[in-house]
Amino acid sequence: MANKNKKQSSAVNRILLIQLVVMLVLLLIVTLFISTRTRQNARAHMAALNDERAIIINNYVENAEKTLVAFSHAKQVTDILKNPTNEEFIESAQYYTEEFSKDIPFLEGIYISSWDTTVRAHTNPLVRGMVTIPDQTAQDQLHDAMTKAGRGVYNTGIIVSPATGKQIISMYKAVYDENHKPIGLVGLGIFTEGLNRDLSSVVVESLENSVYSIVNAETDRYAIHSNMDMFDREHGIPEMLELTLRAREYISLNKGEAPTEGRFEYRDEEDGKKYLCNWYYLEDHNWFLFISDRKSEVYSLSNSMIVFLAIFGALICGLWVVFRLLNKRQETINSKLSSQIVKTEKTKESLTTAMFKDILTDASNRVSFSVDASNFVPSDNQCFYFVFVNIAEFSQINSKYGNDAGDQVLLTSVEALRKVFQDGTVYRTGSDEFIVVIPSENSPEGYNSIINMVNTAHAILLSTVETPSGNVTPGIKIAVAKKTSGIDTSVISVLKDITNRSGETVFEQVQFIDLDQQL
Repeated sequence: MANKNKKQSSAVNRILLIQLVVMLVLLLIVTLFISTRTRQNARAHMAALNDERAIIINNYVENAEKTLVAFSHAKQVTDILKNPTNEEFIESAQYYTEEFSKDIPFLEGIYISSWDTTVRAHTNPLVRGMVTIPDQTAQDQLHDAMTKAGRGVYNTGIIVSPATGKQIISMYKAVYDENHKPIGLVGLGIFTEGLNRDLSSVVVESLENSVYSIVNAETDRYAIHSNMDMFDREHGIPEMLELTLRAREYISLNKGEAPTEGRFEYRDEEDGKKYLCNWYYLEDHNWFLFISDRKSEVYSLSNSMIVFLAIFGALICGLWVVFRLLNKRQETINSKLSSQIVKTEKTKESLTTAMFKDILTDASNRVSFSVDASNFVPSDNQCFYFVFVNIAEFSQINSKYGNDAGDQVLLTSVEALRKVFQDGTVYRTGSDEFIVVIPSENSPEGYNSIINMVNTAHAILLSTVETPSGNVTPGIKIAVAKKTSGIDTSVISVLKDITNRSGETVFEQVQFIDLDQQL
């Protein structure tokens, strides 16, 4: 009888041992899967954050360039440059310059100069008559650069202003007469304070200690850094030096391919810790945009999961020891193990939901859109419509009525979009921005159907929302795009730019763009 019981005990132990091995293997697989996906999503999130900052930089510089171009087209500019001693033209140009400058945010100065850089009109009247670049060699270099730019703007980059001692983006534009001969120039200096403010506003909870910077590829020095003390310092990071060398070879020697974007790891010499850095090359300005953070923080969620699952594995081993000692309680212990497996799967499901869903509205988030974009492949005679919705002045709603009211506006907006676009998927791509992806027939009927739904949604979105703090009637910006191939997150940027330029949308006058015709 004892031998029989011993054999039964041995068989139970072997079964338990097999169960333990299987559990550990499954745990290892789950750990590797979750860790890999979590790290991939963390890197994708970091890249998306960098892309968003790149858009901010390009828009900031582009707006400044457009301002200078608009300034140069005035009749007062050509009048004063053709007749620099005419008192009437002098006063008219000075008045125009001062009035024009009032609407330019973060302006250091805007001015009109003769071809020899003698200032004819300036936001600061005391500067008139001054020669800003007395050195002939420097003048010739400026003339060459502006001439190469043609009718465009010559952007000298980020410098320290000799007048104010602050960081500015400096740019010039040649002014031509009717014979296409340069008769003078206009110049503009914009403080980088606004750009730094916009870049700093892009903060993600999981990367709150991240550091962003702009490196001039020509000088290997910081043009902008979240730590202002680093301005104009050499970075000294070998991986960055390799990138800037590639950029210089591409720009000056026409050698190799232009860098685009990527990431690398490096160890900081001061604190000895490993950092993960994501980079984006701004070819138009020959700048590199970097965002870096400690590797441990970027992968903190993944590391936490590994620790959690390691502890869980240790618990399983402990349970196996207990099972060996207490065979009679095998069924009870097995039930606990099954319960733990269910909890692990639920944890995995919760984490996946947190990565791809917006917690407030339960709409898919920007990361989910980035992942889903590769699957937006229409069949024959099919296409995708993208409806971009922006709640205008959303921050003022939060300020005036409170965050609870703002949340109610967001929830109501998502409910309306889901109700109207029943075949579409709603994504929340920003604090006050949503995009709806709808598959449709690539035909006039399909277009009319989508536009009708957009107008219906617009009417609902303009309705008053009842909130605990009062009734809120939000302003709405809407833009619609159609695309059949090559779909990626740039669709968001295009539609966002359209709504930023056009302001609030007039009912039944929604902006539409066929992205296939933009190629």
